[in-house]
Amino acid sequence: MNRKKVMTTIATVATLGLLLGGCANQAAAPGSTSTGAGGGSGLNLDIPVLTSIETPKDAVLPAGDGKAVCPASTTLAYIGAETGANAQLGINIFNGVQLAINEHNKSNPGCQVAFKKFDTEGDPTKATGPVTQATKEDGIIGVIGLPFSGESKATGNIFEQVKLVHITPAATNPGLTTNGWTTFFRGLGNDAVQGPAAATFMTKTMGAKKVYLVQDDSDYGIGLGATTTKGLGDALIGSDKVTTGQKDFSATISKIINSKADAVFYSGYYAEGAPFDQQLVAKGFKGAFVGPDGLKDDQFIKQAGDASANAFFTCPCIPGELIPTFASAYTALTNAAPGTYSIEGYDAATVLLSGIDKGNQDRAKLLDWVKNYDASGLSKHYKWDDKGELQAPAVYGYRVKDSKIVPIGAIG
Repeated sequence: MNRKKVMTTIATVATLGLLLGGCANQAAAPGSTSTGAGGGSGLNLDIPVLTSIETPKDAVLPAGDGKAVCPASTTLAYIGAETGANAQLGINIFNGVQLAINEHNKSNPGCQVAFKKFDTEGDPTKATGPVTQATKEDGIIGVIGLPFSGESKATGNIFEQVKLVHITPAATNPGLTTNGWTTFFRGLGNDAVQGPAAATFMTKTMGAKKVYLVQDDSDYGIGLGATTTKGLGDALIGSDKVTTGQKDFSATISKIINSKADAVFYSGYYAEGAPFDQQLVAKGFKGAFVGPDGLKDDQFIKQAGDASANAFFTCPCIPGELIPTFASAYTALTNAAPGTYSIEGYDAATVLLSGIDKGNQDRAKLLDWVKNYDASGLSKHYKWDDKGELQAPAVYGYRVKDSKIVPIGAIG
């Protein structure tokens, strides 16, 4: 199957706009905040929207050459959230994986790869059961997941014991690759990359002088909070912590309002981030609300309502909706546009499928295939170091515009 190369039409202009916008000392303009409760004076929020991206011309695609042959028992699995408070982030991945497998099987009648899914609810305390179950099924030779850092931390040793390769399209805590695991591979940049990029985005691009940081109690939120704090330096004027499942954020909001912060960075997931932003705006906050990939989902807009108009996001994920061939196929399958991590799930599955097509049809051989992989997917080039980290991962910025999340270009 041929994929038409998608050319970048305004990427250079958008990048220049980001750089110039960050240095400008502008008066309030459309898309800029004005002085009010919680600060927010003179921020540059009128950032151009990215409308196209360039995909690698030599991207490996799931269909392969159509000549693959494999045993009928050959199975890939998705392990991660399908239900739970932040389930949509996992569902986006699952749908991307399903699309890749569908395209592969349609083109390879001699190799019909089965697909099984295991629901963890995104909960570290519940993830060990599904992972253990999957590792005991001999036909499963590769896994896409787990999406969240906490559940990845809780289950990494289980994969390691049976040498079952797994590629996470979403878990970003930097510490996950310091455990000595040989089966864990990260399909995007970690928070040691995202945190500094988020800090630079707020202070240079937006021009925020005062940033208040709030983090949840997850491994993801704690790790990203630490790297963003370091990147903010003197621009950080305060910080606070919230808990998973928290509903009332009034105490933290009072601290933010009193600090006169220009921007708030929330390090956590949308289940708490959305009501937090809603309550923050209701109390008169006029600044920008910035969150990471854990917030970047349409569920954030749905739950935060009109308050979400002040929201920006950072994510080491590619805007798959700007790749027409992928977006149209994904929409035909799911009746929805690609979401956060959809393209990363698709590419992760493609790495494993291409290994199967090359005859790597048991756990040991497929693990070795991923260790030595060096090829481009639709979203990026995939080559891992000896810890399972990608080389030179990108971070993108996104914003809410007209009640939709839209990309604004690479920020780091």
